[in-house]
Amino acid sequence: MKKLFALVLAVAMVLALAAPAFADDTITIGVFEPLTGDNGPGGKQETLGMQYANQETPTVEVNGVTYNVELVVADNESSNDKAVSAATELVAKGASIVLGSYGSSVSIAGADTFGEAGVPVIGVTCTNPQVTEGNDHYFRICFTDPGQGAIHAQFAKNTLGASKVYCLGQLGNDYDQGLLNYFQATADELGLKVLKEDFPEGTSDFTAYLTNAKNFGAEVIFAPCSIPYGQLIIQQAASQGMDVVITGPDTWDSNMIMDSVVATGMDVYCTTFYGEGGAPEFEEGFKAYLNGDETALANNGGNDMIAAVSVMGYDAYYVALEAIKAAGSADPAAILKALPDVTYEGATGGIAFGENGDAVRSTAFIKHANAETGAWEAELTDLG
Repeated sequence: MKKLFALVLAVAMVLALAAPAFADDTITIGVFEPLTGDNGPGGKQETLGMQYANQETPTVEVNGVTYNVELVVADNESSNDKAVSAATELVAKGASIVLGSYGSSVSIAGADTFGEAGVPVIGVTCTNPQVTEGNDHYFRICFTDPGQGAIHAQFAKNTLGASKVYCLGQLGNDYDQGLLNYFQATADELGLKVLKEDFPEGTSDFTAYLTNAKNFGAEVIFAPCSIPYGQLIIQQAASQGMDVVITGPDTWDSNMIMDSVVATGMDVYCTTFYGEGGAPEFEEGFKAYLNGDETALANNGGNDMIAAVSVMGYDAYYVALEAIKAAGSADPAAILKALPDVTYEGATGGIAFGENGDAVRSTAFIKHANAETGAWEAELTDLG
């Protein structure tokens, strides 16, 4: 009886060693995003695109073997300090590749942690050039701020006919300040008069800033800041009865900004990565996903309007899968080596990587928030 038991035990041990554990059947993709803090609303929407893609395609085939793909999310809390600990968490959890972050400042803050661990990162909508400069592990699929800032200045001058623009951004925020600087450079070339001011983190009362804009005679306010600040600026400009056009960056492509426009009737534009109708099959599936999941719908701001960052998150997930397949491995070093040559035709268009790991993109969208219909109206524009 003892011999039989020993034989059964030995067979069981051999089988256990021969069959891979579930973890060995799984490839981990890290999600480095702000789910809380100033950029929480946008970070949640960007993450939704990845989560929908993972639900749609939960496996990847590598060298004839099918692996489960697990998304592991670390909240960087919209904070440069927390970005390092969030990045460390994803490295510790064995992420083969990381996606994110919404927000250039946290992307820059977490970059060295990923670089030291040899883990490649695909930036989704982090547009500041510093994200990819000086390293070989950070890539991105979005356009960058030099082109975006220039577009805003050209749009203010050539389309809106403005001669004076008031610029307002958060003090110490790399994203805000970078865009303001690129705007200023083009504005100077165009002969636009600019008054620039900065507000400290946590500001909720923009009355004094908007009064300064009014006294300056600004026809346009350019405010490249986060969604919550954007909402406050729109609402408080309306309460002052200002007759001014307000323009915002890619972060403003959100149903939350639209809600403020509908409530106030203000004239608002933003730059962005995607125009509605560009990928009907994706849009139909994504809306069904949102409406079928109460948490997802809440994370999208309570309705099924599609934010461009969600579409970008969706595409980023599939670019990561292409990189894993090209590497033929879940090893971060192999994926990093394969990434520069990865191409993908996504919902937002063709994706390829050029100098510094930046996306090869020549166009962007300018969207107008229609207060009457509650819908964004998109127009393609050249990045130059």
